[in-house]
Amino acid sequence: MPLDVVDLRAFYASPLGHVARRFIGRAMLRFWPDCARQRLLGLGYATPYLSVLGMQAERTIAFMPAAQGVVNWPSSGLSASALVEPTLLPLPTASVDRVVLVHALEETESPDDLLEEVSRVLSPGGRMILVVPNRRGLWARMDGTPFGQGRPFSRRQLSALMRGAEFSPEHWAEALYVPPLQRQLLMRSALAWERIGSGLSLPFAGVHIIDATKQFYRRAPLRATRRSFALRPVLLPQASPTPRAANPPERPRTG
Repeated sequence: MPLDVVDLRAFYASPLGHVARRFIGRAMLRFWPDCARQRLLGLGYATPYLSVLGMQAERTIAFMPAAQGVVNWPSSGLSASALVEPTLLPLPTASVDRVVLVHALEETESPDDLLEEVSRVLSPGGRMILVVPNRRGLWARMDGTPFGQGRPFSRRQLSALMRGAEFSPEHWAEALYVPPLQRQLLMRSALAWERIGSGLSLPFAGVHIIDATKQFYRRAPLRATRRSFALRPVLLPQASPTPRAANPPERPRTG
């Protein structure tokens, strides 16, 4: 069942949602400390993070999948959100500089097509931040949060998907080591969980956070060259015997 925009908004309004926004947003700001003069696009439900990243951006747009629903964003001023089909974005090719995907890749039926479409609208050398549930994490195993919905990914799977869409990962981080439970004790100790988990590089983080760059050119696929080793007869010139002349008749001896 696809995520609903009402449930997403309610999650980010909860104490656990504030924790998720805090730690994921902190990693995003490490990757992109400055988005000045950049055209920024959020895809999925990225508005909690666009409010931080897009403060100085030239233009910020929030696209939300049709199956999820859309909310007005920002709450004041002109709306910058729209309902779209994620694999058919209503944008020209190479029209944005940076894209943030949150609650998007795990919900789509075709992750390859989604990343291909993101690559299309990104300018050459443009950058993408991808936030995806970790297949080995607790958050993906418990359905009480949006990160427990859809399809989680391993690091290897994400690397293969990005490579197929011509993205090159530049930075990789994990976040949300605290168990996804709405308990005050866990909320107070969330920072300690995060420090211990990241310091020891524990494998059960809730999400992967990847900063990737669109490559300037497409690699030519390498094709194995097949060589035929079939034995073929080789005709070489052979020496033919020269016919010998008949012996001349003996001459009679004189005297």
